[in-house]
Amino acid sequence: MKKAIFLNTNQNGYDPEQCGRTMTVGELISLLVDFDSDREIFLRNDDGYTYGSIVESDFVSGKYDNDNVEIDEEW
Repeated sequence: MKKAIFLNTNQNGYDPEQCGRTMTVGELISLLVDFDSDREIFLRNDDGYTYGSIVESDFVSGKYDNDNVEIDEEW
């Protein structure tokens, strides 16, 4: 059986302002450093009904305020 990390995903709102507190990059790195670097990471949706993968192209940079989200064209 393969070891993996499963991130339970949440749908907290329709824009970032509605989501409440979320982790910072530093907090995520601090958490992941304790795991083997070759461990796979999956998104776990709907209490395990569906799953998703994460690849480098899934990451985008941007900014937000109020109901406005702007995604950077280049990262």
